[in-house]
Amino acid sequence: MKFSCNKKDLSEAINNVLPAVTTKTTLIALEGILMQCENNSLKITGYNLELGIAKSVFVKSTEDGSIILNATLLANIINKMPDGEVSFKTDEKLLTIIECNDIEFTILGLNAEEYPDMPSISNDKEFSISHHLLKNMISQTLFSVAQNDQNPILTGSLFDIKDSILYIVSVDGVRLALRKEKINVLDNFQFVVPGKTLAEIVKLLSRLGLEDDEENVKVSVSNKHISFSINGYIIISRLLEGNFLDYETAIPKETQTTITIETKSFLDSINRASIIINERAKSPVRCTFANNNIKLFCETSIGKVNDSIHATIEGPEVKIGFNNRFMADALKASECETLKLEINGPISPIKILPIGDDSFLFLVLPVRLKS
Repeated sequence: MKFSCNKKDLSEAINNVLPAVTTKTTLIALEGILMQCENNSLKITGYNLELGIAKSVFVKSTEDGSIILNATLLANIINKMPDGEVSFKTDEKLLTIIECNDIEFTILGLNAEEYPDMPSISNDKEFSISHHLLKNMISQTLFSVAQNDQNPILTGSLFDIKDSILYIVSVDGVRLALRKEKINVLDNFQFVVPGKTLAEIVKLLSRLGLEDDEENVKVSVSNKHISFSINGYIIISRLLEGNFLDYETAIPKETQTTITIETKSFLDSINRASIIINERAKSPVRCTFANNNIKLFCETSIGKVNDSIHATIEGPEVKIGFNNRFMADALKASECETLKLEINGPISPIKILPIGDDSFLFLVLPVRLKS
Protein backbone atom coordinates (compact mmCIF):
# COMPACT_ATOMS: atom_id res chain seq x y z
CA MET A 1 0.00 0.00 0.00
CA LYS A 2 1.34 3.39 -0.97
CA PHE A 3 -0.48 6.73 -0.97
CA SER A 4 -0.34 10.37 0.07
CA CYS A 5 -3.09 12.69 1.26
CA ASN A 6 -3.93 15.93 3.04
CA LYS A 7 -2.99 15.72 6.72
CA LYS A 8 -6.00 17.74 7.91
CA ASP A 9 -8.53 15.51 6.12
CA LEU A 10 -6.83 12.35 7.38
CA SER A 11 -6.57 13.64 10.96
CA GLU A 12 -10.27 14.59 11.04
CA ALA A 13 -11.35 11.17 9.75
CA ILE A 14 -9.13 9.25 12.19
CA ASN A 15 -10.28 11.29 15.20
CA ASN A 16 -13.94 10.80 14.29
CA VAL A 17 -13.51 7.04 13.80
CA LEU A 18 -11.52 6.64 17.05
CA PRO A 19 -14.57 6.44 19.41
CA ALA A 20 -15.52 3.09 17.85
CA VAL A 21 -12.13 1.55 18.70
CA THR A 22 -11.93 -0.49 21.89
CA THR A 23 -8.97 -0.41 24.28
CA LYS A 24 -10.08 -3.42 26.35
CA THR A 25 -10.17 -6.55 24.24
CA THR A 26 -8.44 -9.89 23.79
CA LEU A 27 -8.57 -9.37 20.01
CA ILE A 28 -5.61 -7.10 19.25
CA ALA A 29 -6.97 -6.22 15.81
CA LEU A 30 -9.87 -4.35 17.43
CA GLU A 31 -7.39 -1.98 19.09
CA GLY A 32 -6.49 -0.82 15.62
CA ILE A 33 -7.93 1.14 12.73
CA LEU A 34 -8.41 -0.70 9.45
CA MET A 35 -7.03 1.25 6.48
CA GLN A 36 -8.09 0.07 3.01
CA CYS A 37 -6.71 1.91 -0.02
CA GLU A 38 -8.24 1.39 -3.45
CA ASN A 39 -8.60 3.60 -6.55
CA ASN A 40 -7.50 6.84 -4.84
CA SER A 41 -9.88 6.28 -1.94
CA LEU A 42 -8.79 5.41 1.59
CA LYS A 43 -11.46 3.82 3.81
CA ILE A 44 -10.77 4.20 7.53
CA THR A 45 -12.70 1.94 9.91
CA GLY A 46 -13.02 1.55 13.67
CA TYR A 47 -15.15 -1.28 15.08
CA ASN A 48 -15.63 -2.73 18.57
CA LEU A 49 -18.20 -5.43 17.63
CA GLU A 50 -21.06 -3.23 18.90
CA LEU A 51 -20.34 0.11 17.22
CA GLY A 52 -18.51 0.73 13.95
CA ILE A 53 -17.58 4.02 12.26
CA ALA A 54 -16.14 4.26 8.76
CA LYS A 55 -15.08 7.18 6.55
CA SER A 56 -13.48 7.38 3.09
CA VAL A 57 -11.05 10.17 2.19
CA PHE A 58 -9.47 11.08 -1.14
CA VAL A 59 -5.82 10.05 -1.53
CA LYS A 60 -3.27 9.91 -4.32
CA SER A 61 -2.59 6.20 -4.51
CA THR A 62 0.22 4.46 -6.38
CA GLU A 63 -0.29 1.03 -4.78
CA ASP A 64 -3.54 -0.33 -3.35
CA GLY A 65 -3.60 -2.41 -0.20
CA SER A 66 -4.83 -2.61 3.39
CA ILE A 67 -3.45 -2.83 6.92
CA ILE A 68 -4.45 -2.51 10.57
CA LEU A 69 -2.56 0.15 12.55
CA ASN A 70 -2.83 0.72 16.29
CA ALA A 71 -5.48 3.41 16.65
CA THR A 72 -4.00 5.39 19.54
CA LEU A 73 -0.51 5.34 18.02
CA LEU A 74 -1.77 6.34 14.58
CA ALA A 75 -3.90 9.18 15.94
CA ASN A 76 -1.02 10.56 18.01
CA ILE A 77 1.33 10.49 15.02
CA ILE A 78 -1.05 12.13 12.55
CA ASN A 79 -2.36 14.74 15.01
CA LYS A 80 1.17 15.89 15.79
CA MET A 81 2.28 16.10 12.17
CA PRO A 82 2.53 19.59 10.63
CA ASP A 83 -0.07 20.65 8.08
CA GLY A 84 0.64 19.52 4.56
CA GLU A 85 0.81 16.23 2.73
CA VAL A 86 1.31 12.94 4.57
CA SER A 87 2.55 9.82 2.80
CA PHE A 88 2.12 6.16 3.78
CA LYS A 89 4.14 3.20 2.53
CA THR A 90 3.60 -0.38 3.72
CA ASP A 91 5.77 -3.35 2.80
CA GLU A 92 5.10 -7.09 2.75
CA LYS A 93 6.35 -7.41 6.37
CA LEU A 94 3.60 -4.95 7.47
CA LEU A 95 6.11 -2.22 8.32
CA THR A 96 4.50 1.14 7.63
CA ILE A 97 6.48 4.31 7.00
CA ILE A 98 4.60 7.57 7.64
CA GLU A 99 6.27 10.73 6.34
CA CYS A 100 5.49 14.44 6.42
CA ASN A 101 8.10 17.03 5.45
CA ASP A 102 11.30 15.86 7.20
CA ILE A 103 9.45 13.74 9.78
CA GLU A 104 9.40 9.96 9.44
CA PHE A 105 7.78 7.29 11.63
CA THR A 106 8.07 3.56 11.10
CA ILE A 107 5.49 1.38 12.86
CA LEU A 108 4.40 -2.25 12.62
CA GLY A 109 0.88 -3.10 11.55
CA LEU A 110 -1.31 -6.21 11.48
CA ASN A 111 -2.68 -8.18 8.57
CA ALA A 112 -6.00 -6.67 7.46
CA GLU A 113 -7.54 -10.15 7.25
CA GLU A 114 -7.54 -10.28 11.07
CA TYR A 115 -10.12 -7.46 11.19
CA PRO A 116 -13.73 -8.63 11.70
CA ASP A 117 -16.28 -7.69 9.06
CA MET A 118 -18.80 -5.03 9.98
CA PRO A 119 -22.44 -6.13 9.55
CA SER A 120 -24.13 -5.42 6.24
CA ILE A 121 -27.57 -3.85 6.51
CA SER A 122 -30.42 -4.34 4.07
CA ASN A 123 -32.41 -1.26 3.12
CA ASP A 124 -35.82 -2.76 3.86
CA LYS A 125 -36.55 -0.08 6.44
CA GLU A 126 -35.03 3.34 5.96
CA PHE A 127 -35.77 7.02 6.34
CA SER A 128 -34.01 10.38 6.17
CA ILE A 129 -33.97 13.15 8.75
CA SER A 130 -32.14 16.46 8.88
CA HIS A 131 -28.93 16.34 10.94
CA HIS A 132 -30.08 19.30 13.04
CA LEU A 133 -33.38 17.64 13.93
CA LEU A 134 -31.80 14.27 14.71
CA LYS A 135 -29.22 15.87 17.00
CA ASN A 136 -31.94 17.87 18.78
CA MET A 137 -34.22 14.86 19.27
CA ILE A 138 -31.43 12.68 20.66
CA SER A 139 -30.09 15.44 22.92
CA GLN A 140 -33.52 16.08 24.43
CA THR A 141 -34.01 12.42 25.37
CA LEU A 142 -30.54 11.01 26.04
CA PHE A 143 -30.45 12.25 29.64
CA SER A 144 -33.17 9.74 30.60
CA VAL A 145 -31.36 6.63 29.30
CA ALA A 146 -30.63 4.14 32.08
CA GLN A 147 -26.97 4.04 33.12
CA ASN A 148 -26.97 0.54 34.66
CA ASP A 149 -27.61 -2.88 33.13
CA GLN A 150 -30.34 -4.08 35.50
CA ASN A 151 -32.77 -3.83 32.58
CA PRO A 152 -30.51 -3.75 29.47
CA ILE A 153 -33.25 -2.61 27.06
CA LEU A 154 -33.53 0.67 29.01
CA THR A 155 -29.85 1.51 28.32
CA GLY A 156 -31.06 2.59 24.87
CA SER A 157 -33.69 4.88 23.37
CA LEU A 158 -36.80 3.60 21.64
CA PHE A 159 -37.35 4.85 18.08
CA ASP A 160 -41.07 4.35 17.46
CA ILE A 161 -42.28 5.28 13.97
CA LYS A 162 -46.02 5.31 13.41
CA ASP A 163 -48.33 7.36 11.20
CA SER A 164 -45.35 9.29 9.75
CA ILE A 165 -44.26 10.50 13.20
CA LEU A 166 -40.95 9.57 14.84
CA TYR A 167 -41.09 9.21 18.62
CA ILE A 168 -37.80 8.90 20.51
CA VAL A 169 -38.34 7.72 24.08
CA SER A 170 -35.88 7.16 26.93
CA VAL A 171 -36.76 5.73 30.36
CA ASP A 172 -34.53 4.95 33.33
CA GLY A 173 -37.15 3.90 35.90
CA VAL A 174 -37.51 7.27 37.64
CA ARG A 175 -37.96 9.59 34.67
CA LEU A 176 -39.09 9.54 31.06
CA ALA A 177 -38.24 11.73 28.08
CA LEU A 178 -40.28 11.72 24.88
CA ARG A 179 -39.56 13.75 21.74
CA LYS A 180 -41.63 13.52 18.58
CA GLU A 181 -41.45 14.97 15.07
CA LYS A 182 -43.13 14.36 11.74
CA ILE A 183 -40.94 12.59 9.16
CA ASN A 184 -41.47 11.31 5.64
CA VAL A 185 -41.88 7.55 6.12
CA LEU A 186 -44.90 5.37 5.43
CA ASP A 187 -44.09 2.17 7.36
CA ASN A 188 -44.74 1.68 11.07
CA PHE A 189 -41.87 0.05 12.97
CA GLN A 190 -39.79 0.44 16.12
CA PHE A 191 -36.32 -0.41 17.40
CA VAL A 192 -34.04 0.43 20.34
CA VAL A 193 -30.64 2.07 19.79
CA PRO A 194 -27.97 1.87 22.55
CA GLY A 195 -27.48 5.14 24.41
CA LYS A 196 -23.71 4.93 23.84
CA THR A 197 -24.28 4.91 20.07
CA LEU A 198 -26.60 7.91 20.26
CA ALA A 199 -24.11 9.81 22.40
CA GLU A 200 -21.40 9.25 19.78
CA ILE A 201 -23.75 10.44 17.00
CA VAL A 202 -24.40 13.69 18.89
CA LYS A 203 -20.64 14.17 19.43
CA LEU A 204 -19.89 13.48 15.75
CA LEU A 205 -22.56 15.94 14.57
CA SER A 206 -21.14 18.55 16.95
CA ARG A 207 -17.59 18.02 15.70
CA LEU A 208 -18.62 18.16 12.05
CA GLY A 209 -20.36 21.50 12.63
CA LEU A 210 -22.73 21.07 9.68
CA GLU A 211 -24.47 24.32 8.85
CA ASP A 212 -27.01 23.33 6.19
CA ASP A 213 -30.23 22.28 7.93
CA GLU A 214 -31.20 20.38 4.79
CA GLU A 215 -28.20 18.06 5.13
CA ASN A 216 -29.94 14.77 5.75
CA VAL A 217 -28.91 11.74 7.75
CA LYS A 218 -29.92 8.48 6.09
CA VAL A 219 -31.00 5.79 8.55
CA SER A 220 -31.22 2.11 7.55
CA VAL A 221 -32.57 -0.55 9.92
CA SER A 222 -32.35 -4.35 9.85
CA ASN A 223 -33.45 -6.89 12.45
CA LYS A 224 -30.33 -6.57 14.59
CA HIS A 225 -28.40 -3.54 13.34
CA ILE A 226 -28.82 0.09 12.31
CA SER A 227 -26.68 2.39 10.18
CA PHE A 228 -26.51 6.17 10.07
CA SER A 229 -25.00 7.86 7.01
CA ILE A 230 -23.76 11.32 8.02
CA ASN A 231 -21.74 13.56 5.72
CA GLY A 232 -19.68 10.66 4.35
CA TYR A 233 -19.43 8.81 7.67
CA ILE A 234 -21.13 5.45 8.16
CA ILE A 235 -22.04 4.57 11.76
CA ILE A 236 -23.21 0.99 12.30
CA SER A 237 -24.52 -0.21 15.64
CA ARG A 238 -26.19 -3.28 17.03
CA LEU A 239 -29.75 -2.82 18.26
CA LEU A 240 -30.91 -3.76 21.74
CA GLU A 241 -33.28 -6.71 22.01
CA GLY A 242 -36.22 -7.04 24.37
CA ASN A 243 -39.52 -5.41 25.26
CA PHE A 244 -39.35 -1.68 25.89
CA LEU A 245 -41.65 -0.03 28.41
CA ASP A 246 -45.18 0.75 27.19
CA TYR A 247 -44.50 4.46 27.44
CA GLU A 248 -47.98 5.58 26.46
CA THR A 249 -49.60 3.95 29.49
CA ALA A 250 -46.89 5.42 31.76
CA ILE A 251 -47.95 8.99 30.94
CA PRO A 252 -50.68 10.31 33.30
CA LYS A 253 -53.86 11.27 31.49
CA GLU A 254 -55.35 13.50 34.20
CA THR A 255 -54.12 16.78 35.69
CA GLN A 256 -55.25 18.67 38.78
CA THR A 257 -52.71 21.50 38.95
CA THR A 258 -51.01 23.31 36.05
CA ILE A 259 -48.00 25.56 36.66
CA THR A 260 -46.43 27.90 34.10
CA ILE A 261 -42.84 28.69 34.98
CA GLU A 262 -39.85 30.63 33.69
CA THR A 263 -37.41 27.80 33.09
CA LYS A 264 -34.27 29.68 34.14
CA SER A 265 -35.88 30.98 37.33
CA PHE A 266 -37.00 27.49 38.40
CA LEU A 267 -33.66 25.94 37.44
CA ASP A 268 -31.73 28.61 39.36
CA SER A 269 -33.84 27.91 42.44
CA ILE A 270 -33.20 24.15 42.19
CA ASN A 271 -29.48 24.79 41.72
CA ARG A 272 -29.45 26.88 44.90
CA ALA A 273 -31.11 24.04 46.80
CA SER A 274 -28.55 21.64 45.32
CA ILE A 275 -25.74 23.42 47.17
CA ILE A 276 -26.58 21.49 50.34
CA ILE A 277 -27.14 18.14 48.58
CA ASN A 278 -24.37 15.65 47.79
CA GLU A 279 -23.77 11.89 47.81
CA ARG A 280 -23.42 11.79 51.61
CA ALA A 281 -26.14 14.37 52.30
CA LYS A 282 -29.14 13.38 50.21
CA SER A 283 -32.62 14.79 50.44
CA PRO A 284 -35.46 15.57 48.04
CA VAL A 285 -36.36 19.11 47.16
CA ARG A 286 -39.79 19.88 48.64
CA CYS A 287 -42.02 22.12 46.53
CA THR A 288 -45.30 23.78 47.38
CA PHE A 289 -47.25 25.13 44.42
CA ALA A 290 -49.95 27.60 45.53
CA ASN A 291 -51.13 31.21 45.12
CA ASN A 292 -48.99 31.84 42.00
CA ASN A 293 -45.91 31.04 44.03
CA ILE A 294 -43.45 28.13 44.21
CA LYS A 295 -41.89 27.60 47.63
CA LEU A 296 -38.84 25.33 47.67
CA PHE A 297 -37.41 23.80 50.82
CA CYS A 298 -34.57 21.36 51.39
CA GLU A 299 -32.79 20.19 54.53
CA THR A 300 -29.74 17.94 54.84
CA SER A 301 -26.94 17.40 57.36
CA ILE A 302 -25.12 20.30 55.67
CA GLY A 303 -27.89 22.83 56.25
CA LYS A 304 -31.27 23.91 54.98
CA VAL A 305 -32.59 26.31 52.36
CA ASN A 306 -35.88 28.12 51.77
CA ASP A 307 -36.55 29.74 48.41
CA SER A 308 -39.52 31.24 46.63
CA ILE A 309 -40.23 32.16 43.00
CA HIS A 310 -43.23 33.44 41.07
CA ALA A 311 -45.29 31.18 38.80
CA THR A 312 -48.74 31.09 37.24
CA ILE A 313 -50.73 28.32 38.94
CA GLU A 314 -54.14 26.93 38.07
CA GLY A 315 -55.78 24.32 40.28
CA PRO A 316 -55.50 23.19 43.89
CA GLU A 317 -52.40 23.58 46.04
CA VAL A 318 -49.99 20.66 45.79
CA LYS A 319 -46.94 19.73 47.83
CA ILE A 320 -44.49 17.39 46.13
CA GLY A 321 -40.89 16.22 46.44
CA PHE A 322 -38.41 15.37 43.70
CA ASN A 323 -34.76 14.57 43.07
CA ASN A 324 -32.93 17.84 42.35
CA ARG A 325 -30.73 16.42 39.60
CA PHE A 326 -33.54 14.68 37.74
CA MET A 327 -35.61 17.84 37.61
CA ALA A 328 -32.62 20.00 36.63
CA ASP A 329 -31.70 17.62 33.79
CA ALA A 330 -35.21 17.85 32.37
CA LEU A 331 -35.34 21.64 32.61
CA LYS A 332 -31.99 21.99 30.83
CA ALA A 333 -32.99 19.53 28.11
CA SER A 334 -36.18 21.47 27.37
CA GLU A 335 -34.30 24.37 25.73
CA CYS A 336 -37.40 26.55 26.37
CA GLU A 337 -37.69 29.91 28.12
CA THR A 338 -41.05 28.96 29.64
CA LEU A 339 -42.52 25.57 30.49
CA LYS A 340 -45.72 24.02 31.74
CA LEU A 341 -45.78 21.59 34.67
CA GLU A 342 -48.81 19.33 35.09
CA ILE A 343 -49.35 17.49 38.38
CA ASN A 344 -52.14 15.14 39.40
CA GLY A 345 -51.44 15.09 43.13
CA PRO A 346 -48.37 14.60 45.36
CA ILE A 347 -47.60 11.00 44.30
CA SER A 348 -48.22 11.39 40.56
CA PRO A 349 -45.36 11.95 38.08
CA ILE A 350 -44.59 15.57 37.24
CA LYS A 351 -45.21 16.23 33.56
CA ILE A 352 -42.97 18.86 31.92
CA LEU A 353 -44.27 20.22 28.62
CA PRO A 354 -43.53 23.00 26.14
CA ILE A 355 -46.04 25.81 25.75
CA GLY A 356 -47.78 26.03 22.40
CA ASP A 357 -46.88 22.61 20.97
CA ASP A 358 -46.48 18.96 21.97
CA SER A 359 -43.00 18.27 20.56
CA PHE A 360 -41.69 16.85 23.84
CA LEU A 361 -42.83 15.52 27.18
CA PHE A 362 -40.70 14.77 30.24
CA LEU A 363 -41.80 12.88 33.35
CA VAL A 364 -40.05 13.07 36.72
CA LEU A 365 -41.29 10.67 39.38
CA PRO A 366 -41.92 12.27 42.78
CA VAL A 367 -40.25 11.28 46.03
CA ARG A 368 -42.66 10.37 48.81
CA LEU A 369 -42.36 12.96 51.56
CA LYS A 370 -42.52 12.17 55.28
CA SER A 371 -45.20 14.29 56.87
